Amino acid sequence: MSAEEQRRAEVHRLYHAEHWPVGAIAHALGMHRSTVKRLLVDAGVSRSTLKRRPSHVDPYLPFIEETLTKYPNVRSSRIWAMVRERGYAGSKDYFRSIVATMRPRKPAEAFLRVAVMPGEQAQVDWAHFGTIGEGRSARPLMAFVMVLSHSRRIFLRFFRSGNTAAFLQGHVEAFQAFSGVPRECLYDNLKSAVLERQGAAIRFNPQLLELATHYRFEPKPVNVARGNEKGRVERAIRYIREGFFTARTFADLDDLNAQARAWCEGDSSDRRHPEQRERTVRDVFHEEKGRLRALPDDLFATGERTVVTCGKTPYIRFDSNDYSVPADHVRRAIRVEATETRVRLFDEMVLVAEHARSWGKHLRVEDSSHIARLEESKREAREHRRNDRLRASVLHAERFLVQTGLAGASLGSVVKQLNDILDRFGADALDAALARALDAGTLHVGAIRHLLDVATDHAPPPVRVSLQPRVASVVVRPHALARYDEAFTPSTEDLDAIF
Repeated sequence: MSAEEQRRAEVHRLYHAEHWPVGAIAHALGMHRSTVKRLLVDAGVSRSTLKRRPSHVDPYLPFIEETLTKYPNVRSSRIWAMVRERGYAGSKDYFRSIVATMRPRKPAEAFLRVAVMPGEQAQVDWAHFGTIGEGRSARPLMAFVMVLSHSRRIFLRFFRSGNTAAFLQGHVEAFQAFSGVPRECLYDNLKSAVLERQGAAIRFNPQLLELATHYRFEPKPVNVARGNEKGRVERAIRYIREGFFTARTFADLDDLNAQARAWCEGDSSDRRHPEQRERTVRDVFHEEKGRLRALPDDLFATGERTVVTCGKTPYIRFDSNDYSVPADHVRRAIRVEATETRVRLFDEMVLVAEHARSWGKHLRVEDSSHIARLEESKREAREHRRNDRLRASVLHAERFLVQTGLAGASLGSVVKQLNDILDRFGADALDAALARALDAGTLHVGAIRHLLDVATDHAPPPVRVSLQPRVASVVVRPHALARYDEAFTPSTEDLDAIF
């Protein structure tokens, strides 16, 4: 008899023969109370009859049992209020634990294992994997997972968002990776797939329907509260967490996705098939691949599309960041088309701006040509731009400006000088110098210059003097200095007068 079987037998002997309560058994055998209860319940002992220490709730047990039999779904807080009216003065938390052991349990439900024909079905879901840093901000790290139900081939792709555009992009890349399309895709009732559901009446996301029409597959949501119907993708997500993501390091999102592709094509495909144990997933997928529908000739156009209004300033806000447009497009409706790498801005049908997409937050992405004409005509706009640039790129600039303003310094002059320093030394060096100056209480720009000159071992830059053209063209001829000596040499008469 193994040690585990001996321990189980001792628990039953102490409980049934010696009539020990659960707590005494747990203390004597060095086990947790819940472990003792589990061993007894697994052997057929009812939770409500488990021996325990006498309690103030004992006289009310028949009433509790009668109430639960009549009203199985009544809350324990309501039963507690009823027994309080009948004289019970015990703890509410302890009372809830007693009611939980007496509440009738639903019978365990058995599920059939459904066999799926090759090329018939894929299961799709999102999984959350924490966050990924983007500059000073963080974005959610979402994994799009698609599993072919027959072969269990996994497609894995990480995104910085779980929005509809990423959902559609995941489908497109998965079909490309599989070199084919299954006849149906099974989803949970997530908003990217199902916008609204009333029983059997379902309103699908129209963008998903467009994708399904393009690739000729049928979208099918599982029944409400029936996540077990897509158990293959749920198990795949657990496998991804344990077999791929745990303890993995990566430089950025592109690096992570490159590792995910290699894992899907390597270790994931080489694992044993859960039903055909003598074969690998790769072997079964090789057969299923020929049963998938052929890919269409052209890719489905994915990406985020929205319309925003440009305000008084030549910027539109999209995904927590500001993107510049030419100044003559302010107060206009701007259509945004964005991919993972680019943001394109349209005024009606005309492309007016295109930027690299920023995945940070609260940043300003601009084309200098969009601001140039505005800066030339508006000096105030130029001053604000210097200030905004300084605050956006240097963390300690805001605090330094506040302190110098309280000290009575000219903020306009300070901002201009700090921008000149920023151009010369860069944002990181200026930020470090500002931090040291704030700690030391030296709130003037000269101290910042000195700190940077010392830190970088730079000589002070030469002072540039601007001359008017008429002055710069004058030729200066030096005079002979001997004439000055003759003019100031005293004569003999002067010396006699002095002495």
